[in-house]
Amino acid sequence: MPERTETPTAPPRASDRPADYLEKRTLRRGSAGPLLLTGLGVAYVVSGDFSGWNFGLAHGGFGGLAVAAALMGLMYTCMVFALAELAAILPTAGGGYGFARRALGPWGGFLTGTAILIEYVLAPAAISLFIGDYVESLGLFGLTSSWPVYLACFVLFIGIHLWGVGEALRFSFVVTGVAVAALLIFAAGALTDFDAARLHDIPADASALGSSSWLPFGLLGIWASFPFGMWFFLGVEGVPLAAEETKDPVRSLPRAMAAAMGILLVLALLTFLASTGAGGADALKDAGNPLVAAVQPDGRPTVLGRIVNYAGLAGLVASFFSLIYAGSRQLFALSRAGYLPRSLSLTSRRKAPWLGLVVPGAIGFALAAASGDGARMLNVAVFGATISYALMSLSHIVLRRREPGLARPYRTPGGVATSALALLLACAALVATFLVDVTAALVALGVYAVAAVYFACWSRHRLVAGAPEEEFAALAAAEAELNRDPRS
Repeated sequence: MPERTETPTAPPRASDRPADYLEKRTLRRGSAGPLLLTGLGVAYVVSGDFSGWNFGLAHGGFGGLAVAAALMGLMYTCMVFALAELAAILPTAGGGYGFARRALGPWGGFLTGTAILIEYVLAPAAISLFIGDYVESLGLFGLTSSWPVYLACFVLFIGIHLWGVGEALRFSFVVTGVAVAALLIFAAGALTDFDAARLHDIPADASALGSSSWLPFGLLGIWASFPFGMWFFLGVEGVPLAAEETKDPVRSLPRAMAAAMGILLVLALLTFLASTGAGGADALKDAGNPLVAAVQPDGRPTVLGRIVNYAGLAGLVASFFSLIYAGSRQLFALSRAGYLPRSLSLTSRRKAPWLGLVVPGAIGFALAAASGDGARMLNVAVFGATISYALMSLSHIVLRRREPGLARPYRTPGGVATSALALLLACAALVATFLVDVTAALVALGVYAVAAVYFACWSRHRLVAGAPEEEFAALAAAEAELNRDPRS
């Protein structure tokens, strides 16, 4: 494979020398170990077990969503193994942007980082709306789902992040533990009322190719269910963003990512089977709170239903809280390297990227208060996520092919075959988003276009050579140049 010509990164200005520039942009080291990182990986995702996935029943039925969830679980597992290798090579806050920067150049890094930002800015905005719905349905403090609730979410939880990363991750771990325990209690209770006949009670569409009681919307229903199968795992790829705040990241990150993925696979299986078997696919396909609907089929309150209701709120808080963390770290890394305005990467005395927390939070609150359409915002987030998955998987393949001798403390089982499968499934999921919500896909593409114009006309000429991800890429370019020089 021919060597790629690397565009030199612009040298930092006098005021941007590493001693001055990077000193103002450092995170608190050693705040997280494998246990907190595992909790972080589960926290990103756990709200998806309580709601959202069930809308896939309306597109594929139980059989279609089951196949879609299995394929998406395979995609995430393959991608997590690939990212674990990349995170051990480059343990920085840039995460996917840093990996793609070395493999695919500045444009690849920017496009990957932008896709990740779309996911991590839109998803918390959507979840704040869902939190408002839960607060209203539970009758907490007499509040309704409205902008004061959304504002309180952003102010309170961003405030905890500003307090310090160690405190933030411990808070997230506790709330996530409550949500996971409740899911296990729910599964145990729902399985006592399990009836296999309820799994395929959606009437089949005779006009759909390959339709049956298990695939009521035919074979195309499987593909259309991909975005909803992702809800059981969406966000787990954000664990590497905590690299600069991790104890021994080279060892901790791969272990935590594998453990988090294992927990999520078990939770997805239990939640999907128990809820659909207890409540019925037809009854759950349009339910805003499917787990409660599964254990309260006639609408009468039950003790288990009440537990699940409060646990659902805990799950939403855990995901909201952790996604704010992930978005701030991706924004911090892109800003520190000059891809976005550099002021966004300044850190406080407690080593928190305060503007990287406040600015996305303000945008998220504005979107939540103005639109009120959580489902649409989540679909935009899913579109951004699938683009980043494809680019990160491709980065693993490129680095394996181009730099086989690169030190790899952890190696992906199956090598490029694993990341190639993740790439193929990510591309299929990307196309599937158009089957579900064309408007959301076009909105995401519009954001992408604006960001690309900004990068092409401004920031690509002002990158900071001293940023860790840029130094990593510059080293690759220097090594390639030496290899091309016959006198070396």
